[in-house]
Amino acid sequence: MINILLVDDHDLVRTGIRKILDDESGLKVIDEVESGEAAIKFCKKTEPDIILMDIDMPGIGGLEATKKICKICPDTKIVMLTAQSDEIYPAKVMKLGAAGFLTKGTPVREMVNAIRAVHCGQRYLSPEIAKKLASEKTQSENPFSGLSERELQIMFMITRGEKVTDISGVLNLSSKTVNSYRYRMFEKLNISNDVELTHLALQHGIIETKKL
Repeated sequence: MINILLVDDHDLVRTGIRKILDDESGLKVIDEVESGEAAIKFCKKTEPDIILMDIDMPGIGGLEATKKICKICPDTKIVMLTAQSDEIYPAKVMKLGAAGFLTKGTPVREMVNAIRAVHCGQRYLSPEIAKKLASEKTQSENPFSGLSERELQIMFMITRGEKVTDISGVLNLSSKTVNSYRYRMFEKLNISNDVELTHLALQHGIIETKKL
């Protein structure tokens, strides 16, 4: 039996995925949580075989959670299942230790096959993502490809409307440090404020309109 933890801040998404996976032989959703923090807390007590993890969630988000869980539970395999289909994410999350990357538009059978493949020790990218990664030109044209994991994490939080003081509290960083990351992002992206950051992220499909 492959024991799975679902991590997503949308109850409807978790409920739908749970029903799909529980109907599959040999797969069992043992729990579901709505944040990266909750996933880390769960893994300190119980080590799931597979985690299906969203990227953009309130709090520390999926990138930081993946990094920490890979240290806490090295045998747990993490598969990113996210609405973000941009090519900058797969390489970054794989570098952090994730074993797979799927979009929420992935067919059900492909998701199930990916879970089984990752559980057997393979790495898995959906075909559409693999195709994007194969295009070095596409990657070079995306200004967000130059951001670090921490900068991407803070970018998500800013585009959700979170204030610097709130971000510093969640990430356990000083407001000065958060602002340093923020202005470094502005410099890399050739922008000057949070509004421009949000517009640019929307333009390149880094965030969804419904997340704003």
